[in-house]
Formats: sequence, structure tokens, C-alpha cells
Amino acid sequence: MPLENLIKGNAEFVENMFPGMKQELQDLVEHGQRPEVLFIGCSDSRVTPDLMLRTKPGDMFILRNVGNFVPPFKYDEDFHGSAAAIEYAVAVLKVKHIIVCGHMHCGACKSLHEYDSIPDTDSLVHVKTWLKLGMKAKERTLRNKKFNTEEEMYRATERNSIRHQLDNLLTYPDVAKLHEKGELQIHGWYYNIANGEIEYYEKESDSFKPLSEFKI
Repeated sequence: MPLENLIKGNAEFVENMFPGMKQELQDLVEHGQRPEVLFIGCSDSRVTPDLMLRTKPGDMFILRNVGNFVPPFKYDEDFHGSAAAIEYAVAVLKVKHIIVCGHMHCGACKSLHEYDSIPDTDSLVHVKTWLKLGMKAKERTLRNKKFNTEEEMYRATERNSIRHQLDNLLTYPDVAKLHEKGELQIHGWYYNIANGEIEYYEKESDSFKPLSEFKI
């Protein structure tokens, strides 16, 4: 998409959409954001949370990164952008739900199976380190061998990654504490970019089911 399209898009938003949302946005300015959901999604340009969930400004606090990975809790003086977003959403915004949303045809999950071919250069040094957060998903996929083709292997890896990112979420003290008390729910979702549908992870059966069947 050319940059001029973005400029034109903003002009159309200001003229055609903003007037109908002005009061709602003004309320968010005056009273601050009060989202109940932290949405952790992939940076992939095909994943569009507001579009696929029909949400409005203020509905979700959104964290996006390569692979929708959740780094485990680690206290040190380094810079932890994803961890900071999780802590802020839970401790300050006091969200009630955290959704880790993976997706079909995830480049990060595919790269886990091509890891050794990624060059050790300055160009991808942080990417290669970041991908280590998905290695348990790759290992589980290869161990279970529930696939017949490479594409099936990638789909299994994408779902297994969601499982492991949920485990990593529970390494955060506040997340674990509030989840145990029933004050915070964590969810694993899988977005099919080919048809727009979402599956949710059911821990009891260790399987993914249509989101339409989720019981609130």
C-alpha cells in the first residue's frame, strides 16, 4: 500500500468516520482507557484485530510482536517491551481477559523449522534470538508427529505455540495470582486468515474448537 493511500485514508477517516465517534473518543480522552482485554497478536500484516473482531477504540489493549510470542517472566534491568505491556495491562489497566491469538501461515512458526538456515549476521540477530521462544512448540510438534505434510507440520506448530505462550503467561506473578483467584482469564485463539474464522483452545480436551462454541 503506497504511503499516499494512508494519507488519503486518514483524511477520509477525519471527514466521514470521526464525527460519528467524536463523543465516544472524547470520553476516552477525559476518563482514560478502560479495556477489559489484553490482545496479544502477531505483527503479521494480515492479522487485523479491530477488523476481525469488530472492536472500537478503547475495547482492547493490544500487544503485537513477531509470532505472538510471550517471553517468560524474567526480572533484570534489560529492556522487555512485551513483558512491560503485559504487566501494565494487568497491574494498571486491570484487564479481565488476556488473549494470545496465533494465526495460520505464521512466518515465525515456519521459521522455527528453518532456524539453522537463518544467517548469523547483524541483520537478523534479534530475530534469531526471539525465535527461541517458539522452540518448545517446534519440539512438541516433531515429538507428537501428528502431521503428514510440511503444511500440516506448520499448522500444528502454530497451535502448539499458542499452548506454550499460555504457559509462559503464567510465569508472570500477577497473572498467575489473579488467574488462580478467578479474576483473570487467559485464552488461546487461532485465526484462520483464509476464511476469517477463529478457533479457541480448550485446555480440558487439549484441542482447538470453533470460537462460536465458546461458552461465556
